[in-house]
Amino acid sequence: MKRLLENRIHWHWGRIVSLGVVIAALILLIACWPSRLSLPPLPSSIESMEGYGSLRITGSQGTSKIRFSFLFFLPHQGRIESFNFLGRSIYYILIDREKSFFVLPSKKVYWQGNVEEIISKTLGFSLDQYEMISILSGEWNGKEISLEVRGDPEKWSFKRDEGGRIVRGQRGDLSFEIEEFFKDSRFARLLLFHHPWIEGRLKILQIDFNQPKKPAAFSRRFLEEYELKTWAEIEKLLGNEN
Repeated sequence: MKRLLENRIHWHWGRIVSLGVVIAALILLIACWPSRLSLPPLPSSIESMEGYGSLRITGSQGTSKIRFSFLFFLPHQGRIESFNFLGRSIYYILIDREKSFFVLPSKKVYWQGNVEEIISKTLGFSLDQYEMISILSGEWNGKEISLEVRGDPEKWSFKRDEGGRIVRGQRGDLSFEIEEFFKDSRFARLLLFHHPWIEGRLKILQIDFNQPKKPAAFSRRFLEEYELKTWAEIEKLLGNEN
């Protein structure tokens, strides 16, 4: 009996020691994990931006959190994909100049419209790809953007910091504020946006530039295999997903 008790004590102590080793290893791993507070070297010309982040949205239906990836090929092609906490794709948005698509893979259905319509349906306000890229990069070069005109609901106005970086922007009822930049850059890492119907917190975890193009990311094969739905039908299916 004494030997059995000693064996059990040694077995439990061994488990505690092993667990302690695992915890210590995890702490060390986290401490040594490379931070992406800074960006990779910026190329002389940006042809694409790729990365991932998290988004918290608060509206009349409550608060929701999503993780997402993004891939923008300038000037008019992009893909934004939303994931659940298990990493399974919930939906993705394909962006193109003439026509864009909201795709629900698990139900094999899609909805089509222009990018402003899709972003409006998803977030509650419209943005085109140029505006999404500009908000992230802090670079606004479009002739349709006015830095001076205020009070025009179709124009953007901005506030800059001492270094000339845009820290706040507004167009009509939509505004954003950048709380944190990637180190030594104009690229937003953490920003807040506000609209009468919705507000949110966007955190960019990683951005890479000019990565090799992945043709599969922009495949339209689903047009042959999936069913076209109305947005009301898509919303109902999304409710079942959540």
